[in-house]
Amino acid sequence: MAKFWEFKKVRTILIVMAVVIALLSLFVSQALVKDLSREERAKMELFAQAYHSFNAADENTDLSLVLSVISGNKTIPVIVVDQDDNVLNFINIEIGKADTAACLARSLERMRAQGNSIKIWFDEDDPDNYNEVCFDESLLLNRLTVYPFIQIGVVVLFVLLAIFALLSFKKTEQNRVWVGLSKETAHQLGTPISSLMAWTELLKDKYDDSLISEMEKDVDRLQMVADRFSKIGSMPEPEPVDMCSLLQTVLEYTSHRTPKTVRYVCSYPPEPVLANVNQSLFGWVIENLCKNAVDAMDGKGTLTIGLSQAKDSVIIDVADTGKGIAKGSWKSVFDPGFTTKKRGWGLGLSLAHRIVCEYHKGRIYVLNSELGRGTTFRIEIPLLK
Repeated sequence: MAKFWEFKKVRTILIVMAVVIALLSLFVSQALVKDLSREERAKMELFAQAYHSFNAADENTDLSLVLSVISGNKTIPVIVVDQDDNVLNFINIEIGKADTAACLARSLERMRAQGNSIKIWFDEDDPDNYNEVCFDESLLLNRLTVYPFIQIGVVVLFVLLAIFALLSFKKTEQNRVWVGLSKETAHQLGTPISSLMAWTELLKDKYDDSLISEMEKDVDRLQMVADRFSKIGSMPEPEPVDMCSLLQTVLEYTSHRTPKTVRYVCSYPPEPVLANVNQSLFGWVIENLCKNAVDAMDGKGTLTIGLSQAKDSVIIDVADTGKGIAKGSWKSVFDPGFTTKKRGWGLGLSLAHRIVCEYHKGRIYVLNSELGRGTTFRIEIPLLK
């Protein structure tokens, strides 16, 4: 349980770090973009003044500084037009094979829409006699504008990969723990079970056969539990099984070992419902759900088991009238270590999820739950056609 919450903490820290980096990147980049934009506009104002001086110069004017300013612009796209929108000059604009006039017209329209234009009047008394210097953002400024979004994408991708790696590591670690625990449990159970089987054979000669037969049933039960544990970690062989018969067998066992104050209500279709399952492991899932339901009801209530058949799947519902589960915990109940009991490892539903989803390619989930009124778990597995 502690490791699960530790993983959630690491995941939250990674997400918070990604958000902080993204916000800082946006803030710094936008500040740089604004500074560079102001600098480029100042350059264009100087360019407009130089262009005005060039047009107003006579043969005695020194144009070296003016020409230096005009020719010094190597990055900012510029279009100079007169009052009738006739293009007088353009700089740093790639035309390619497109129609020059149309390309310049589109660029001019975009520049004006962005507010990037400076008018040059040659005669203050004649407001209709002017040139207009229109300019666009430089390639550097455009790249700087897009850069933060690329950086955010990279950060998000990094966080997603990190979370995926943590999830994969977490799942691998869980698998190792489950497999190791299961194999060791099966190994440890093997010796006392063999001993009990031998003792029952000896006791048959001295005691009532009915008592011995009950002991043999419990020994067989222990043998089946050991067999279940031994199959965890390997891919068990499924076989065609009538789910009605399987549920009846499992419920016959569980009902005799639960308080009489628990009422079982079963609903099966009249015809057989076939599915490819491993009887031992799938029976374990149903037993776990029934045991959890009895615990949730504190040994008193109604346990309803329903079996139905959809187009492509077998549906099993296990409903109780117990304490219920908060909606925020519907998915967490299948996490290893999650438990609402004072005792227990919190592995029952986790193992059930593994058996249903990984071994039988199905689904198990909380269909409905209401605090104080009960919970319904649903299992869906492929129907054998």
